[in-house]
Amino acid sequence: QVQFVESGGGLAQPGGSLTLSCASSGRLFSTGAMGWYRQGTGKLWFLVAKISIDGSTYYTNPVKGRFTISRDSAKNTVLLQMNSLKPEDTAVYYCNDVPIRRDAWGQGTQVTVSS
Repeated sequence: QVQFVESGGGLAQPGGSLTLSCASSGRLFSTGAMGWYRQGTGKLWFLVAKISIDGSTYYTNPVKGRFTISRDSAKNTVLLQMNSLKPEDTAVYYCNDVPIRRDAWGQGTQVTVSS
C-alpha cells in the first residue's frame, strides 16, 4: 500500500523560504507523475505543482516563478522549494500522485506565512 508522508513545513516570514519533502512508503516516485497540493481556509484544495515522468513541470499561476518541484532519486523523495513566500501561501501542503490515489493521502505539512 502506498502512503505519502510530508515534512518540512513551519512558520516563515513573508519573503522567506521553506523546502517541503515528500516520502513514499510503498513505491518509487520514478514510476509516475507526482504533485503537491494545498488546502487553505476551509476544505478546498488544488494542485500547486506537478512533475511528470519525463521531468516536465507544471505550476499554478500564484506560485509560478517562486516554487520549484523536483525529484531526489537517491533519497526517493519529491521536494517543493518555496521561495518569496506570501501570506496567501498559508495552507496545509500534501503530496500525491497526479491524478491522486484517493487512499494514499498523508497528514500534510502546515505552512504558515506571517509576520
